Amino acid sequence: MEIQEIAETGPEWRLSYEQVPYREALEQQEARNHAIAAGDARELFWMLEHPPVYTAGTSAAPADLIDPRFDVVETGRGGRYTYHGPGQRITYVLLDLKKRGRDVRCFVHGLENWVIATLADYGVEAWAVPDRVGIWTRDIDGSEAKIGAIGVRVRRWVTMHGFAVNLDPDLSHFTGIVPCGISEYGVTSLARLGISVAPQEWDEALQRRAGEFLAALTCSE
Repeated sequence: MEIQEIAETGPEWRLSYEQVPYREALEQQEARNHAIAAGDARELFWMLEHPPVYTAGTSAAPADLIDPRFDVVETGRGGRYTYHGPGQRITYVLLDLKKRGRDVRCFVHGLENWVIATLADYGVEAWAVPDRVGIWTRDIDGSEAKIGAIGVRVRRWVTMHGFAVNLDPDLSHFTGIVPCGISEYGVTSLARLGISVAPQEWDEALQRRAGEFLAALTCSE
């Protein structure tokens, strides 16, 4: 597994450009969560991609798993079924909210705004919807479609999981589930919208806006 680690102060940035098996990444997150809570490790942003996998959140409904053609992994994050795979860039966010406002809702809104602002840098208008988890935009036919997924877990005030944005995944892989339990809307990607963004370029775009995201986490204080 190729990993590039940058920065020596503040949260660690870990950039992986080879696919990381989901179960391995989950195990590493669990260990890092414990270490951050104990004061033995720095906070972490980890950007990566997984081989094809369906993940089940704590609210996953069996009926939403239509065709389990890939490995199915139960996770401790909130939400329902989600697909991860090549061409979808994931950012895992492990932060100590004891030092950053102790406001989970503010944290989730911060993630949404971080993704929305970064997509806007590529000319994509996106938004969050209060009763629908995720990041939404207009598909090529004008319909509303999901371009990003968000799912988090907070344990001992340390966050886990994070968000995923569709750069150029195989969108047919989403048909094995009802993504996030929402069947009325489709799934899209930057590539489908005619925008080509390499993983490293996307990582750099997110990093440029990370300061705004971190600053917003003090909104409850």
